Amino acid sequence: MPSASTKLQAAGAVRVGIGGWTFEPWRGVFYPEGLPQKRELEYASQHLTSIEINGTYYRSQKPESFARWREETPDGFVFSLKGTRFTTNRRVLAEAGSSIERFFASGVMELKEKLGPINWQFLPSKQFDPDDFEAFLKLLPRSIDGRTVRHVVEVRHDSFRVPAFIALLRAYDVAVVLTDKESFPEIPDVTAPFVYARLQRSSEDIETGYAAKALDLWAERARTWSSGGTPADLGLIGEPQKKAPAARDVFVYMINGFKPKAPAAAMALIERLPPLGNATAKPPAPPKSKTRARRAG
Repeated sequence: MPSASTKLQAAGAVRVGIGGWTFEPWRGVFYPEGLPQKRELEYASQHLTSIEINGTYYRSQKPESFARWREETPDGFVFSLKGTRFTTNRRVLAEAGSSIERFFASGVMELKEKLGPINWQFLPSKQFDPDDFEAFLKLLPRSIDGRTVRHVVEVRHDSFRVPAFIALLRAYDVAVVLTDKESFPEIPDVTAPFVYARLQRSSEDIETGYAAKALDLWAERARTWSSGGTPADLGLIGEPQKKAPAARDVFVYMINGFKPKAPAAAMALIERLPPLGNATAKPPAPPKSKTRARRAG
């Protein structure tokens, strides 16, 4: 398996962004004075390479909204989406099938090639139940209408920091969010053909949100992941990933911490990374047995 020091020619796309694009304190700081609010997504997408949409966690969006967001952003830009809370905030995950179907029937696939991973975020009180969690993973569609759907789970209870959880995610090619926040467990294991990190330690006292040394470290980690390696400084919970791909896509989001500095932190990290045009990784091909989202009644 490639290590942090392994030099590989192939590399996946490393996309860096923020959570959402509508935030009043960004106006006049990240967004230029006088920029119409309706053009904020357009502006953000020209300076970042991805955005994680949080609104989909709370409520359904319209197909026209997803289509418009796709049209307003440049080629190569990708949206990650929060999965609906009506799926993750329930006691029995095995009963989440209908809410998952409704989520995908809301128009998500209108993003087309700009659809990134779906982040299924769980409450900090949700504990690891192997059987029920596997039942949830079985409900997640691997593809819809011939387009691959990638999934990542954000778990925030220490009971998930066990090798059995890592092995379960790998069996279904589902990633786990690497959360950089003191109050949440850190799970750095790679469990899917892509990596997803949410960084939440930005500081009000630093112009770029993160110190240069910290940004350099995250850039090095992202480059290592994108080339199929594992950063040597991150302690794994399970066994190292077997048969690691030569190229992985990597998604890094600056979330919370001191939120007004999130765009500055994201742009500072982007400056430390290779241009997206050098990326060679592609989303995996859909499985032969296609899963289609049924229309919710």
